Amino acid sequence: MKVIGITGGVGSGKSRVLEILEREYGAQVIQADLVARELMEPGGAGYEKLVALYGDRILATDKTIDRPRMAALMFHDDEMLQTVNGIIHPLVWASIRRQIEGSDSELVVVEAALPDENHRDIYTELWYVYTSEENRMARLLEGRGYSREKTRSVMDSQLPEEEFRRMADAVVDNNGSLEDTGRQIALLLK
Repeated sequence: MKVIGITGGVGSGKSRVLEILEREYGAQVIQADLVARELMEPGGAGYEKLVALYGDRILATDKTIDRPRMAALMFHDDEMLQTVNGIIHPLVWASIRRQIEGSDSELVVVEAALPDENHRDIYTELWYVYTSEENRMARLLEGRGYSREKTRSVMDSQLPEEEFRRMADAVVDNNGSLEDTGRQIALLLK
């Protein structure tokens, strides 16, 4: 089994790469953000721990975690951000490891916007999806409807390009056409 980690900044087109790998190569795709969301659903291991710590102030009326409210609280409280990450991240990586171990697929792809050196050992290879800052900005303004300020804030909060490149075994340049990206992926998989 080959396990490829996919990482890159917001707006880099990681989803495009995941779609190609799933559709054209039959990869099982695991997205760290979706795993985190599942863990924070009622009954999930993260849900119980977060509600025990922060109580009703993070809950919506239906008793699910109000993610925008919690994000707003964490945005202004670095200690809360560290605590939430300290609870959720280990649960996410443990779940990802279980999914990989239980997979029947020859190719498993794990997408994580924030690569974690502590879990680098799960990948056969780590690919960095590179897109120029200008293209990322345009994609976020158009595709997600972000304001320039929000786009800049999100991009500035992520790892610098040099750090992504330092950790990666390969770079997929996602500035061109879908066909260009597909050709690069084909070459990397050979």
